Amino acid sequence: MIPTAVMPYATWAGMARNAALRRWLHSRLHEGQPQPAAGVQVTQDDKATTLQLDVPGLTREQLDITINGPRVRVRSKEGAPRRVHRAWELPAPIDAAASSAKLEHGVLTLSLARQAPGARAVELTVH
Repeated sequence: MIPTAVMPYATWAGMARNAALRRWLHSRLHEGQPQPAAGVQVTQDDKATTLQLDVPGLTREQLDITINGPRVRVRSKEGAPRRVHRAWELPAPIDAAASSAKLEHGVLTLSLARQAPGARAVELTVH
């Protein structure tokens, strides 16, 4: 028989309010499973992928977003008050013309539309 400490649930629940302890417990329970990056939420559906990235203190002018095929990269520009450099590779190419980016209250939301198969033609407007 191995002696173990027994803790009442109320005591454990009070300790679990501590964010660091909750993260540690969560990491132990879900060990080996991929974990999302801190400050990033990813949602997907049939037509698009939505990325929400925390970028507090940055303005629209201080962000550089690049889309190249299935890859998207978000970087802060030189001289920005904080440094951001994140990149993702999605399972399908991104339709840059149908995608959008919105910065609101320090949260950058990228709505990345999936490119339809065979639809690689680009229309140019005449000025």
